[in-house]
Amino acid sequence: MTTTSPSDAGRIPERPPGIPVTLLTGFLGSGKTTLLNRLLHDPRLTDTAVIVNEFGEIGLDHHFVEASSADMVVMNSGCLCCTVRGDLVDTMRRLYMQRVRGEVPQFRRVIIETTGLADPAPILHTLMEDPLLEAYYRLDGVVTTVDAVNGASQLEAQFESVKQAAVADRIVLTKTDLAASDRSKALQARLGRLNPGAPVIVAVNGAADPSDLLETGLWNPETKIADVKRWLHEEAYSGHGHDHHDHSHESDHGHGGRDQDPHDVNRHDRRIRAHCLVVEEPLEWDAFAMWLGSLIRMRGDDMLRIKGVLNVRGEAGPIALHGVQQVFHPPARLPEWPDDDRRSKLVFITRDIERAFLERSLNAYRDATAAPPTTPPTENL
Repeated sequence: MTTTSPSDAGRIPERPPGIPVTLLTGFLGSGKTTLLNRLLHDPRLTDTAVIVNEFGEIGLDHHFVEASSADMVVMNSGCLCCTVRGDLVDTMRRLYMQRVRGEVPQFRRVIIETTGLADPAPILHTLMEDPLLEAYYRLDGVVTTVDAVNGASQLEAQFESVKQAAVADRIVLTKTDLAASDRSKALQARLGRLNPGAPVIVAVNGAADPSDLLETGLWNPETKIADVKRWLHEEAYSGHGHDHHDHSHESDHGHGGRDQDPHDVNRHDRRIRAHCLVVEEPLEWDAFAMWLGSLIRMRGDDMLRIKGVLNVRGEAGPIALHGVQQVFHPPARLPEWPDDDRRSKLVFITRDIERAFLERSLNAYRDATAAPPTTPPTENL
């Protein structure tokens, strides 16, 4: 797979956001079908396109279907459901062109449902890498369903389940009516430690408020202006043992902490770390891009998700950065800072990588390039 790193990402863009895309994932039997059906009955999700894999688990309510074709159903709410029969890129391109030609309803949102065993990263890579999709769509966020009855055992046994929760922007806890209260609370706390930046939302009878699940991306749909605080949610990393003063479990190994306690072998989620790095002074773009590019080349598979808002020397406003493993969106120039805080903030969800390793490597690059000023990213990317 071709990767895009900050050092070769191209010119920082200034363009309006496209159609928001929500990725709905979750392990087998975790309640994606029920949640999606409930969402599509909500009038606020009129004009939504749903894309499902042909081997997926979605069973749309047949009373909800108005018309259908070989690979598409149009629902009486105005929503439509499209099946992936080949490549996701081809499906999304075709769907957009049908929208332009008026052959399908003018959908304003897309929800992509994954299979229960799916790794969400390749789909996120697709949305971030393809230039045509990037021109028409934008990733809004990842919603992951977790079963309150079986979720704890799935986190123990299946790393796919851990990864689905780790990359989420929102986690929906389902089937709480079937699980003991203390068990649900323990799972909710565990998910909070695994991914502090993702609020855990309890579904009631399989339903959740769409406003809690959607519009979680960088851009505010009302103003079309970036909502940095909501998107980054960096304050959530304080108080979870993962804040920017946490040096626990520090490893002296250059590989960033691969060694694991033998008692933790089956505790997949204990391999996941959430870190928030805060840099007080403005960053030199060249040094930062070299550092992050090097980090991705060395440990890209273990960098599950990265979000950042950067104060770059020579730039009037902040630069937003978003990556999933080896693939990054082109850095985005934001029009203004959300408040008086001008510090750079980077949020990492990693596997087997300790905060001390990230800190040491960043400081090494900054020290090595401290003397000469560098070209602002506008010209250098």
